Order: sequence, then structure tokens, then C-alpha cells
Amino acid sequence: MNSYSATSDTLQTLVVIGNGMVGHHCVEQLVERGALAHYQIHVFSEEPQRAYDRVHLSEYFSGRDAQALALGDIALYQTPGVTLHLGRAVLEIDRARREVVSDAGRLAYDKLVLATGSFPFVPPIEGAEGDSRLVYRTLGDLDRIRDAAKNARRGVVVGGGLLGLEAANALKSLGLEAHVVEFAPRLMPVQLDEQGGQALKDRIEALGVSVHLSRGTQSISAGSEYRYRMNFAGEDFLETDLIVFSAGIRPQDALARQSGLELGPRGGVAIDSQCVSSDPHIYAIGECAAWNGGIFGLVAPGYQMARAVATQLCGEDSEPFMGADMSTKLKLLGVDVGSIGDAHGATPGARSYRFIDESSASYRRLVVSADGKRALGAVLVGDNSYYDTLLQYVSNGIDLPADPAGLILPLGEAAPALGVDALPATATVCSCHNVSKGAICSAIDGGCSELSELKACTRAATGCGGCAALLKQVFEHELSARGVTVDKSLCEHFAHTRQELYAIVRVERIESFDALLARHGKGHVGCDICKPAVGSILASCWNQPIMDPALVPLQDTNDTFMANMQKNGTYSIIPRIAGGEITPDKLIALGAVAKKYELYTKITGGQRIDLFGAQLHQLPQIWSELVDAGFETGHGYGKSLRTVKSCVGSTWCRYGVQDSVGMALVLENRYKGVRAPHKFKLAVSGCTRECAEAQSKDIGVIATDKGWNLYVAGNGGMRPRHAELFATDLDDATLIRYIDRFLMFYIRTADRLQRTSVWRESLEGGLDYLKAVIIDDSLGLAAELEAQMQLLIDRYQCEWANALQDPEKLKRFRTFVNDAGGDPAIRFVEERGQRRPARAGELHLIPVAEELN
Repeated sequence: MNSYSATSDTLQTLVVIGNGMVGHHCVEQLVERGALAHYQIHVFSEEPQRAYDRVHLSEYFSGRDAQALALGDIALYQTPGVTLHLGRAVLEIDRARREVVSDAGRLAYDKLVLATGSFPFVPPIEGAEGDSRLVYRTLGDLDRIRDAAKNARRGVVVGGGLLGLEAANALKSLGLEAHVVEFAPRLMPVQLDEQGGQALKDRIEALGVSVHLSRGTQSISAGSEYRYRMNFAGEDFLETDLIVFSAGIRPQDALARQSGLELGPRGGVAIDSQCVSSDPHIYAIGECAAWNGGIFGLVAPGYQMARAVATQLCGEDSEPFMGADMSTKLKLLGVDVGSIGDAHGATPGARSYRFIDESSASYRRLVVSADGKRALGAVLVGDNSYYDTLLQYVSNGIDLPADPAGLILPLGEAAPALGVDALPATATVCSCHNVSKGAICSAIDGGCSELSELKACTRAATGCGGCAALLKQVFEHELSARGVTVDKSLCEHFAHTRQELYAIVRVERIESFDALLARHGKGHVGCDICKPAVGSILASCWNQPIMDPALVPLQDTNDTFMANMQKNGTYSIIPRIAGGEITPDKLIALGAVAKKYELYTKITGGQRIDLFGAQLHQLPQIWSELVDAGFETGHGYGKSLRTVKSCVGSTWCRYGVQDSVGMALVLENRYKGVRAPHKFKLAVSGCTRECAEAQSKDIGVIATDKGWNLYVAGNGGMRPRHAELFATDLDDATLIRYIDRFLMFYIRTADRLQRTSVWRESLEGGLDYLKAVIIDDSLGLAAELEAQMQLLIDRYQCEWANALQDPEKLKRFRTFVNDAGGDPAIRFVEERGQRRPARAGELHLIPVAEELN
């Protein structure tokens, strides 16, 4: 067997086995701390790709390729002194000779870091072999799952933990009917208690994923209707075409076993508080390491170990690894899940407060000490907005308020938020990179006066990003405490907030960006922050067509072409279908257009029909046919009204007490085209059964036998929030009047790109203040707000109908300046009877000639 050539007579050789997230972080830390002055670093990876983000692995199915998922910059592994051996597994560690052995030969080491991670556990089930033994761990695993899904209808994930639910999401994204089979009586049994598991199950099943609890697979055999039959205890069974095992992980300790290193009681390389194994020349970090007999299956503890090893190898003082907080904040299948500290209340004498909302499957539990003075743990399902505050109470032993239950109650009833001034210097702000509040304060004292500088200096909020909001709060608070005025300018061109610019535009009746820049800004051209912000303000004030020559340069890509750009460079077509009501003739027209232009067709949750895959030059042709058929733009590309969802109400439903469809039509036709700081959605339910899901919308309307109940400031997006009851039993005219005022007050006072939910939470005085302004007219603005809304309504034009009448505007819709055709680089594949974008690695492409016909 050959040997690797020596690289230096003076430098020692450091070998890192494993190039996962933890191994990569270790190499980053080593290079940053100057390890290359002492070591030649060799990194071995048995995978053919360099380190990638396993946390967002499921995004691979939605089009992100291996390069997009890669961690850091490839330049790290091109640094002189760092050698990356991809696709090269280490087969043996010869501890006596201090050499690692691969199929390329032997390499001597002075120090060795094991970062081999873990492997998926597959229970010993009869029939679980070959194609029925898929796992969810690497990009290669995902490629195998994708291949298996091509001719499948149903997929099952064995395991209802973190990775199991991610795998279920992946199957769902591939178009399969997805099922989860869990041996325990609840989902995520490690992180959640019984009620939390039930709330998560309810939410996940509402998304179309079937959950089977307390099921142990005894064997796998051939199915009758599907490829496989999973046989449970008794005569119970489930048939499926595809099975993915995600029943937990086991430490990848084969090399440690082979070389005789001491192992933990349940496997893993036994390490001390310095992450040193039983061999003083070998360290172990991440999921392959066993500290105090335990394995840590999250990335943050692995990063903590990696930093500890890197500081030791660079001759620096290192904080010992003494275990890690396993608190975690996740979004699984779009559902918020949080688990903090002693989530199960196992501490002797612990007491719990619980908030349960069965109508929305939301659950919150706060575990406190026997004396009620300290928070010990928490469980959250459905709303992680409480997570940061609760984590700080638990992590830092902060005294609880007199009524701890207020920390988990809904907004309006909740205890005051924990101010950042209450956090001690030792409080961890960023757990990924172990950045404390004290470290942030030191960086500010050292000269960091911009948030971007602070991130670069401390690396806070550059990992998972979950601490970004808290970091900003600490940063601004500490600047203010030092007597520094926090600059809230929109950007370098305007020393005003978005609210101030809105007032200036209205008062001075400014109708162009150039005029605003000349009077109240500096510079000559603006930037990517101020131009779209001012464009939105001008639209919210005057509602002129955004394709007018003076306004086009202010728009982002989507607004510029009045369509959402998709990941493969094509665009979406989203006609307005007010209230979800559509005639058969219009349905036929949409089908004819979709068929003619081979567009992917999707009925969305917002009661619209979206058409995907149009190339730029096709947009005017398609919209010309749709406008002729009576459709208008649905503003799916704009920060404006998207939809007004409705049930069928009293017209058809035996439970309906009001005409919800009629009211939805009134509202959608009234507010269509109204531009705002962010997109907003409405819904109208014809009774309290709430089939239109009005309480998850920016504005929700629910019928009563006396009129309408109005809910405001909900959000079903990235940060779900229930709308709050604002007024009850309103007649039609009063309902519309209140909505006019609410929307215009939001437009006037919200920050750039701020959703109604976040805006409402930032209002001093809360809901009572908002009621005083909108209902009681406490600021004397009611008539003005209504007049402003009426101006926008009176000036409405369908933006596509306007553009189609102007040959100059249509010149923008060309992929290439000198060619009216499409982009030959755009490829599609056939799937479930429709075309979709080709993903990385797919070879069966539609010929270019077919695409351009």
C-alpha cells in the first residue's frame, strides 16, 4: 500500500476524519485561530461532496443543489496547508504507528480528530433490506429516495422524531401520500410531553400527513395494492410503495472500535471535558463522541466541542465541555416546535403551567421550580414567538414574574416581554457560536457600530439565524445605553424611517422617487433598500400604474415583470379569483391557457389557480388571453392584497348564518391593488366553524347571527400568530369602515417589509390603543384614513391590462434584447402529467425544440 508524501519537516500533521457540519466547523476554527502555523491539516470525507448543511437537507428536494447547500467558502479547503480528501474513507487507525489508512495509502498523524458523526438506526425487521431499507441522512440517501419515489404513490417514514418528520415533509414534497409510523405513543417523545405530542399530531395531520402511533413494525412483506406491506402487532398493517427509516441515530464509532479506543456505555468515543479520548493524541467531537456516557444529537453541542478542540490545538486556554443545553427551536412541516430545558418536568417538585388551544392545535407548557421562582423548561407547539424569552429565563435563572403563567398566555393577556437589559452578561444570545451578551457588549466597546460589523466580529446570527431578532435588540439597547443615537435611517440615502417618508410624501404630495431624493435625501440613484421602499410608499399614496416609466426603476424583479420569478428563471401567472368564486367558462379559459402554454397548474390554499413555468416573452401573450377572458392580475407578485378566502356561507352550507362569499367578493374587489409595507390576506367565514381559517389572516371576518366579528393582525406564514378579536356583531357598513381605517393606519405607521402581526406587536398600548384609534377615533384620523383608502380604490387599474395597451411597456418582456424567443437553457421534466423544472442531476429533459414551440 502506498503512503502519502510528507508535506513538511517542521509542521506537525493534524488529521480530521469527517467533513460534516461539526468537522467543517472545527477546520474553520483551526484556520481562524492560526493553526496552520503549527500543522498541516488533512480532512477526510467519505462523501463525494464537501461539508453541507444537513439542517436544511430537505431543501434538496425543492431544487437546492449540493453546491447551494455547501457550508462556507470552497476557499477554506484551497488554503495552503489544508488538504481535503473527498470520497476517501478512512479504513483503519493504526494507533501504534499513529497512522490513518485509506485506500490511497497511509498517512502519519501527530494529532487526530474524529468527527465521523452518526448513522441512521434501522431496527432488525424481517424484510427490511434492499429497496425497502431507505434512510434519510445524506445527499446520496436523498437521491435514492427520489429515485424510489418516481413510480410511487404512498411513502411511509418509520420514526416520528425530528428527522422522521423532516423525511415525511420530503416525501410530501415529492408528491407522495405521506405517513409516519412511530413506536412511542406520541411524536417527538424526547422533546415533547403528551399534550405537546398530541398538538403536533393534530397540526401535522391537518397538513395531510397521516400519523400512526404506538405501532411497532414486526415484518415487511409484499403488498397487494402497494409494493410493500408493513405488518404490525396483531393483524394490523399498512401498505406502501416506499419506506424510509428514521428511527434514531447511532454514533459512527467503527474506527474507534477497530483501534481499541474506550467507548461509552451506549457506544460513541468516550471523551473527557477536553474532548480527548482514551488516547491522548486523539480527540472526538459531535455525534460520534460520548461525554459522561451521553450522545448529543444537535449541531450546537458539536460546534461547542469543535471550538474546544481547536483552541487546545492552537495552544489557547479552552473552556471545558461540560455537557450542552439540548433546547431546540424547529419548524417541522411548517409547524413551530420548541423544547427547552426540563420539558417533561422531571425535576423533583417541579410544577407546570399549561396553555391549550384545541381549535388551533396550539400548546404551551412552562415548567417551574417547586418554589415558583425559577423556570426549568418549556414546550411549545404552534407558536415559537415565546421561545427566546423562555429560553433566557431557563438558561440564566432569571427571577420569574409574580404570575409565571403570563409568560405563555396569548398576547393581550401575557406578561410583559423580558427586556434585554434584564439579561446577565453570561446570557447566551447565539448558541450556534456560543456568543454571550457580554461578548456582544465587548465587541461594541471595541468599535462595532454597525450590526453587520457585529455579526462579522462575533459570528452571532450567522449559524441557524434564530437569534437574529434578539441580537438586534441587544445591539440597539447597548448602543442607546452608551449614549449613542441608534440610526434608524432607511438607508444611506434617506435619514428617515419608512413612516417619516410616508408622511413626507403625503404632506408634500410627492409623486416620484427623484423628487423625494432631491428634497429629502442625498445621492443621485438610490439603492436596493430605498428604491422599492419608496416605490411601495408612492403606490400606497397615489396608486399609479407601477409600469409607468418613472416608477419601473423602483420595482424589484417580481414587480418589474408583474409575475413571481421561480427558481428556474420562469414566471408564475396568478389571476385574481375574488372570494374563490369562478364560473365554469373562466375555469375552461384557465385550462385552455395552461394547456396551450404547457404551464404547471396548482390550486393553492388561498383559493386561487396558479400557473407556473411561463418564460418572460410569453407573459404578455398569456395575459392578453386571460384579460380577454375577463381575468385581472391577482397581484401575487406585490406587497399588496393577495386573496380574500371564503367558505360557501349561508348560500349552500346548512351551518352558515351570513353570505360569506358575497362579503368576500365585496372586500376583495374593494382592496385589490392596495399596496402596503408587506403582503396581506383576508378571509371570511360564514359561521364559527371557521372553514375559511379567518383567524390566521391579517384581517379575518366571521359571521354571527347578528352581523360580523372582526379579527385583526393574524399571520399564517413564517411566524404564525392568531388574529385578535377586534369588534363584534358589526353591520356591513361598519365592518368595511373599520377595515378601511385599520389598513390605512397600518400602511401609514408600519416599518418597511413589516407584516401586520409584527406591526401590531410593536404598537405601544397594544390592542386597546388600536381600538381607540380605529373605533373611537382617538387621534381624529378616521375621516382622513377613509378618504385615503377611497382614493386608492378609485384609482385602481389592472396592471396587466394597463401594460398590454402600451407598446413601450411591452418592450420589457424579452429574455434577449435581439431575440423574441425564449431561454434555451430552461429545462423541464414530466411529472404527474405536468411539466416542472428539472432538478440538479435529472437527465430526462424535454428537448429544447419542444420547449420553444
